Amino acid sequence: MKIYDTLTGEKREFVPLHEGRVGMYVCGPTTYDYAHIGHARPAIVFDMLRRFFEYRGYDVVLISNITDVDDKIINKARERGEDPIEMAHYYAQEYLRDMDVLRVRRANIIPKATRHIEEIIELVKTLVEKGYAYESDGDVYFSVEKFKDYGKLSHRKLEDMIAGARVEVSEKKRNPMDFALWKAAKPGEPSWPSPWGQGRPGWHIECSAMSMTYLGPTLDIHGGGADLIFPHHENEIAQSEAATGKVFARYWMHVGLVRFEEEKMSKSIGNVFLIRDVLKKYPPEALRIMYINSHYRKPYEFSEKNLEDAKTLVEKIWSTFYSLQKAAEDGEASEEVKKKIEETRERIILALEDDFNTREAMKHYLDFLNFARNLDGEDAKAALDFLKEMDEIFAILPQESSLGIEENLIELILEVRNLLRKEKNYALADKIRDELANLGIKIEDTKNGSLWYRTR
Repeated sequence: MKIYDTLTGEKREFVPLHEGRVGMYVCGPTTYDYAHIGHARPAIVFDMLRRFFEYRGYDVVLISNITDVDDKIINKARERGEDPIEMAHYYAQEYLRDMDVLRVRRANIIPKATRHIEEIIELVKTLVEKGYAYESDGDVYFSVEKFKDYGKLSHRKLEDMIAGARVEVSEKKRNPMDFALWKAAKPGEPSWPSPWGQGRPGWHIECSAMSMTYLGPTLDIHGGGADLIFPHHENEIAQSEAATGKVFARYWMHVGLVRFEEEKMSKSIGNVFLIRDVLKKYPPEALRIMYINSHYRKPYEFSEKNLEDAKTLVEKIWSTFYSLQKAAEDGEASEEVKKKIEETRERIILALEDDFNTREAMKHYLDFLNFARNLDGEDAKAALDFLKEMDEIFAILPQESSLGIEENLIELILEVRNLLRKEKNYALADKIRDELANLGIKIEDTKNGSLWYRTR
């Protein structure tokens, strides 16, 4: 498998540190509000990447953090008159619930900054002792000039960054590009005791401390949104490699930003679409397909049309799935179907092994879907099994129904509708179909009978 590595600027053959094992760290959200669809893209991309590694037989350990102490959290809590840590933990739980609905499997470990203060302080102490960091009136800063490779991830020169620096001027800093590892306590802010007095961690140090706590000094893959390349990931590299003397991450993967009308989604601009609001109208699989149908590294231009197109694809996939399910019979599939399955599997895997090209993989998936739509008997069963196999990666097929009595009621309504159609009372039959559609229940009449499934 080849992965585009942001650090080297080229596709590189993926070779993990330990054979058969992948250690991934993906930067999670700063939780001071509900998650928007920009948060959903990297979550879905790295969820699929994890699934693909597991499909290929790797043992994957995924760590994805939650920043629960930060300037944005403190400022938002102050506006609301709330406790910042409690507020952050509330939004963290809501974020995880949204991800659950999007079928993003939870990371093996979801560390929070406030629960790793000891590890953070120890890492800062190491940097001070090694001469890479200095204390200034209760703050501790990383000295970027001491780390000779500073700028290597973002491909910037330190002197150019200093010349064009738009960093808040502080007399405490020796260099305008130096960044805070530890911040002295201010009145009313959360703080913890440290060798430099009461304070709290800076944003960048938490990820280094938590990733190395669980994955060791060298990660296989470090991922996140493209907006994190600088300064967040640049600073992570500097402080981590300065502390350990080892390569921090073997591969850096960054997901393109989600834009709306050519602008980055931003709460300050007011062009944010919350995940929970989108899911009132669209099935979660539509968001997954919308992002799967694009290359992860490219910026994504969000529009309602793209969501509508993705919803149409969901309906096509689910319709084919249910049709095959109804037509399937146990037995040996034809050579033609077996050959098509083998070819499609190989093409999907090749696409995903080429810098995780989900867009190309989806083309082959949909081509197979068109081929399989009208299969029956043993061929339908083979096609159905293949779609289930691919869903270990994509997670876009309908989930097992847990509707109980509601499911039985819908089946009863369909029986009544079928009787109306036999009696040629099409007007009433169509009205039942349309009313069910308004409730999020799609009805399709096929050669194998009437099928239904949820669309939201």
